[in-house]
Amino acid sequence: MATDTPVATDAVPTEEAVRAALATVNDPEIHRPITDLGMVKSVEVAADGSVAVGVYLTVSGCPMRETITSNVSTAVRGVAGVTGVEVELDVMSDEQRKELASMLRGGKTEREVPFAQPGSLTRVYCVASGKGGVGKSSVTVNIAAAMAADGLKVGVVDADIYGHSVPRMLGTDARPTQVEDMIMPPSAHGVKVISIGMFTPGNAPVVWRGPMLHRALQQFLADVFWGDLDVLLLDLPPGTGDIAISVAQLIPNAEILVVTTPQQAAAEVAERAGSIAVQTHQKIVGVVENMSGLPCPHCDEMVDIFGTGGGRQVAEGLTRTTGTDVPVLGSIPIDVRLREGGDEGKPVVLTDPDSAAGTAIRNVASALGSRKRGLAGMSLGVTPRNKF
Repeated sequence: MATDTPVATDAVPTEEAVRAALATVNDPEIHRPITDLGMVKSVEVAADGSVAVGVYLTVSGCPMRETITSNVSTAVRGVAGVTGVEVELDVMSDEQRKELASMLRGGKTEREVPFAQPGSLTRVYCVASGKGGVGKSSVTVNIAAAMAADGLKVGVVDADIYGHSVPRMLGTDARPTQVEDMIMPPSAHGVKVISIGMFTPGNAPVVWRGPMLHRALQQFLADVFWGDLDVLLLDLPPGTGDIAISVAQLIPNAEILVVTTPQQAAAEVAERAGSIAVQTHQKIVGVVENMSGLPCPHCDEMVDIFGTGGGRQVAEGLTRTTGTDVPVLGSIPIDVRLREGGDEGKPVVLTDPDSAAGTAIRNVASALGSRKRGLAGMSLGVTPRNKF
């Protein structure tokens, strides 16, 4: 329970005015007005202008209870004539949670992957690599943060079940909230994120075979309430294993972004990983060359620590293999701030957006984010009318 007492005024507020103010308060996890979600239990306005608001939390021990209380108090306090605000928290019943889950799913009871549906306008990018250690997760996190900073609604699935690292790189240790059989993902830097690391104790390893990996990915895509995303990024494990195959089955419309380094050996493996698109009938949106060189601190020369040409080699090889143009979307130089940002949970595109690495990644994010959401190739559910 929380109480806030502003300066008194002569006018007495109406219940309608208070409810209108509450309609501006979004649930911090679902990102929709609490009035639309059935979270407003009661509104009582006294003759002296004091207001008591009852609010339903979705679950007991909701981690956002203080945020909700504060936001409700602030919104109601702004109504003319309010002399005091009291917020009383309650918890939804099982039936209310079921109704909420059904409403969020659009009345559907079955769980389905929304991004695989014909009407989905969300761009899905699978960030893949042939080898580990090429900076795939760093690229994923920074692209996501850059897109969110540009105003896009972005989500990230940490699909690297064995080597999950996205939560740390985004600087969050928050846990998801479960409402019935729906999972509300936490957000960091404006990006919704889900990872197996949010469900395992400490730094415990995940020891699963293929079917378990498939089920986990399916839950991340179908059971998590993502809302209306502009872009969903999946940080895939390296190689062409179970997860890559499951992604192709669950989201066949997903496009592949290949990350490599300039090193020829890494490029060969990356090209092999990208070639899986031929078998899964997915499109390769482009190649990103990470660690493309180290700017000399004493001159303007670029030191090619890992060689040169790996990104171009991968793009040319995939162009030949797929028969479609696969461009190099960007080359990211080595920058210690990129590594530090990953360790500290502060993406370099936000802390140092004008650095060489920050600029290169923002350019990639802009190229991917500016691709319009459209209905090309999608079924519109229209039946031609016969002529008589």
